[in-house]
Amino acid sequence: MEGVSGVNGSGGESDRDVVRRILTATGDTWAVVGLSNNTRRAAYGVASVLQRYGKRIVPVHPKAETVHGEQGYASLADIPFPVDVVDVFVNSELAGAVADEAVVIGAKAVWFQLGVVDEDAFARTRSAGLDMVMDRCPAIEIPQLG
Repeated sequence: MEGVSGVNGSGGESDRDVVRRILTATGDTWAVVGLSNNTRRAAYGVASVLQRYGKRIVPVHPKAETVHGEQGYASLADIPFPVDVVDVFVNSELAGAVADEAVVIGAKAVWFQLGVVDEDAFARTRSAGLDMVMDRCPAIEIPQLG
């Protein structure tokens, strides 16, 4: 995990430190952007793993479906309570706008899933003071925390 680009905190922390902080200390309310009831999509399985590890998932999808027993919302701005982490399952072309919205709603961290990369959004999000992870999957990382 060390030295992988796309993970950054403040003050020269290692990638592992940032991933660990987001998964263990940033908070337990995770907005999962792109999460629907489509069981074939990665977001569906990842959200289930996050729940098993004690995270409250908040589905964010234009259909605002209830997924895994949690009420869905059409956008981050529609969520009527604080969100700690915004987990992004949209394509890289759309992800930057989601990261910007995460900053606006006061999230503490943004997590771009595997294959989601936007270096400009990464820089903007970090400049706004949020932790950020790109091209990683929390369902892979969280079991490795031990």
